[in-house]
Amino acid sequence: MTGLAYPEISPIIFSIGPLAVRWYSMAYLVGIISAWLLVKRQVRLNHISLTKENLDDLVFDVTMGIILGGRLGYVLFYGNSLFWENPLQIFAIWKGGMSFHGGIVGVILAIWYFSYKIKIPFLKVTDLVVLYVPIGIFLGRLANFANDELWGRVTDVAWAVRFPNGGYLPRHPSQIYESLTEGVLMFVILNTLWQFKWVRERTGLVSGAFAFLYALFRMSMEPFREPDAQLGFFFGGVTMGQMLSLPFLIVGASVMWRAVRLSK
Repeated sequence: MTGLAYPEISPIIFSIGPLAVRWYSMAYLVGIISAWLLVKRQVRLNHISLTKENLDDLVFDVTMGIILGGRLGYVLFYGNSLFWENPLQIFAIWKGGMSFHGGIVGVILAIWYFSYKIKIPFLKVTDLVVLYVPIGIFLGRLANFANDELWGRVTDVAWAVRFPNGGYLPRHPSQIYESLTEGVLMFVILNTLWQFKWVRERTGLVSGAFAFLYALFRMSMEPFREPDAQLGFFFGGVTMGQMLSLPFLIVGASVMWRAVRLSK
């Protein structure tokens, strides 16, 4: 049989009594803490007027936005009749099921609320936050691989992986593709742009670049990824991920254009 055997990976990293720490929860935890520490560093280096208390509030608001937005987004975009037949399942986040697009909308709303509270421009905050969102994406996609979920379409490439939950068929390890593009590559691009004073002075430019690049990479990776079984394909082989990414592509390009135009 062609393809690489899926490595035996336990869904639980370690347990302490009844508490089991899983890959997905660890990805969220490490991603949020890493972003928090790196944003604090940027605030200090660039003399941005945010206090320690402000940053603590920002982390809390963003975390709530990720969890609530990600879960509700999954229920609305990818869920099936189960959630409507048993609404309490919406709160069972330990069973899995989070939407990145929903999480981003939740984060946007959380940052808007935060910026409104402390009277700081919304895009100034998002410019800081989006620099480190790719860390969470990278870790989240690796957690998808470890959980044997969201695998790719059947293929005959030499590096195909036979996922147990994918029927042991040779499939694209699309989780790895996305971790490298939406995670590593986007992190490098955004943080390279941020090194230029010309970019930092154009509020919203990095935020727009994040939205545009994420949509571009996600839409480019979707042809390698198996569509959700309960949704399948839409017209012309388009997937839900591509449909949800299109608005981000348009909004990202518009925000970048506005940031450059207003600087003239």
